[in-house]
Amino acid sequence: MSATVTYYYSLISPYAWFGHAALRQTARDTGATLLHRPVRIFELFDANGGLPLGKRAPARQRYRLVELQRWRARRGLPLNLKPKFWPVDIALADCCLIAMVEAGHDPFDYADAALRALWAQDQDLADPQVVAGLLAAQGVDAQRVMARAAEDAVEAIYARNTAEAIAADLPGLPGYVLNGEPFWGQDRIDDLRDALLSGRAPYRVDPA
Repeated sequence: MSATVTYYYSLISPYAWFGHAALRQTARDTGATLLHRPVRIFELFDANGGLPLGKRAPARQRYRLVELQRWRARRGLPLNLKPKFWPVDIALADCCLIAMVEAGHDPFDYADAALRALWAQDQDLADPQVVAGLLAAQGVDAQRVMARAAEDAVEAIYARNTAEAIAADLPGLPGYVLNGEPFWGQDRIDDLRDALLSGRAPYRVDPA
């Protein structure tokens, strides 16, 4: 029986962009099943000690730009350090991802296209026309998905995903949870791969 990895992320994260294809390859190599769980990233920050970019110390903001350049080169992916439409209200794009999951669609290619649109193509993921175009390119009924994304049930799933990510002790996104063990950051995908291939017991922290 294949292992299951719960994939917590938001389309607003450049590190989700860096790790997205690498995670899919890991899943293919190991036979793991991925559960897509979009998260309200700023609520996660508030709960688990992270800070939005604008509230970080200047040195941390500068260091982030260096790190983004390193990972851009390492992953061989295009990335604008300062996208035209960022920060952006990502709720629509994230909720469309949830709606696709709920409709039984594999959302991976939509998420890949949306991440690329924001981080490499200077497109506005808060614009319904942009999101509709991304959905249509995946062969789904864009209007139906967007209508579902606006429903209270999808908003409730968004909130539940966030609560689950907080409970999993993820300080930020993307995060991957395997058998209750959290892996924070796309730079931990190799560790996730090792855990999947070895079948080892999860590392845990004993309650105080």
